[in-house]
Amino acid sequence: MERRKSRKHFKIRYLIIGIVLFALYVLLGAIISYIRQPKVGKEYKESFDAANCYSDTVSGDRACVIEDNADALEERLKMIEQAEDRIVLSTFDFHADQSGKDVIAALIQAARRGVDVKVLVDGFSALQQMDGNEYFYALSSEENVEVRIYNRINLLAPWKSMGRLHDKYLIVDDSLYMLGGRNTYDYFLGDNGYKNYDREVLVYSASPGDESSIHQLESYFDSVWDLDVCKKFSDGSWRVSSKETARAKGELEARYQEILKDNPALKETPDYQSMTFETNKITLLSNPIHVYAKEPTLFYALTQLMKDTDEEIAIHTPYIICNDWMYKEFASVCGANENVLLMTNSVANNGNPFGASDYSKNKGKLLDTGLEIHEYEGGVSYHGKSITIGDDLAIVGSFNMDMRSAYLDTELMLVIDSKEVTKQLRQYMKSYENQSVQAMPDGTYKIPEGVTRQEISKKKESRIKLLLSFNWLRFLM
Repeated sequence: MERRKSRKHFKIRYLIIGIVLFALYVLLGAIISYIRQPKVGKEYKESFDAANCYSDTVSGDRACVIEDNADALEERLKMIEQAEDRIVLSTFDFHADQSGKDVIAALIQAARRGVDVKVLVDGFSALQQMDGNEYFYALSSEENVEVRIYNRINLLAPWKSMGRLHDKYLIVDDSLYMLGGRNTYDYFLGDNGYKNYDREVLVYSASPGDESSIHQLESYFDSVWDLDVCKKFSDGSWRVSSKETARAKGELEARYQEILKDNPALKETPDYQSMTFETNKITLLSNPIHVYAKEPTLFYALTQLMKDTDEEIAIHTPYIICNDWMYKEFASVCGANENVLLMTNSVANNGNPFGASDYSKNKGKLLDTGLEIHEYEGGVSYHGKSITIGDDLAIVGSFNMDMRSAYLDTELMLVIDSKEVTKQLRQYMKSYENQSVQAMPDGTYKIPEGVTRQEISKKKESRIKLLLSFNWLRFLM
């Protein structure tokens, strides 16, 4: 009996040791693979010229900012309903919740009309939300639909695990797309309870010429879609029964009919000409698309655009995690321009515990760069990733001012040369700044009348303190 117990304890001990060793293997594999941050190469520096993002003539592209979450869902459904030839949806995170099911149902109906539907989702979301979910299998098993997954999580290959697809955009036919920072679920779309504030840009061209930004985005999508790391999503036949998939399809079909009944305007062709503004030029900026540590080309391009002006600059980012080179770039921007405002969530208001933890530790370094830092205290986590430069440039996309966006993720930012769009974006940004406090170099705050600072919960405070012990892993956060 004692020998049997001893043998059992022996097996358990070695099982625990095996689990610990495997966890260390995964962690070390990720650390070793991504700890080195590449520099921007000479080739990219020579190819990028800030002046190329401006034009003196009006282009064929028109644009407007989509600010409200409910509007964002409605516009997606309208776009999908109007599609005649093809739909492309690329998203970091896709859930089968209320708004997610609305989008899935609309995509299925478009496919049944004969529209070619391509969906690209990051591997982390696929593991968490899609695998084993009958609604995604209902979508992927439809004729005219193909779903691919970017860089599926593979613990046996941790040297590829940190490269994530962070792009978020929807393309319809050859004349319409929407690009920004919203993921495809309830936090960002519709009005279904808890939410994050975010935004995106809708771009329309009645007759897109060769210079239209939609061709830039199409080309970018094709380059990612054709990567070896983008694998086809299963139809689920081995994980979910055909009966479950059929039930999900029936539910989604009924759901879409109910959506059309409640929103008959979805069947009407929107007047995109009147809802959008003229632009002189729209330029798509991107990171490299491979899964390994990347040259920080997008961060470089954004700071070059900032250095190219002496006009007011406003930067909004949900969180900010910088290395020494990024701090130096911000200091260089501020050295040539005293009017550079950066707004991020306060520690208490931040929905990202890693971002909150790093900001609590390194706020002083940010202030030393010369940035005028404002902390958003609106009570709902702010997820907007936007920049305005003077009266002419509006920049919106998926890029957070952190090391992950700079070195690890695929990222997109749309640079729009348009006084009207810039004015619209700046008004939206100021509405959040009006609910912020200014962090001063001496550690105090300027608190405007009517603004109340958020109180940090004990639980969140303890979590942030714990994460400070792992701040040396900030390049992976």
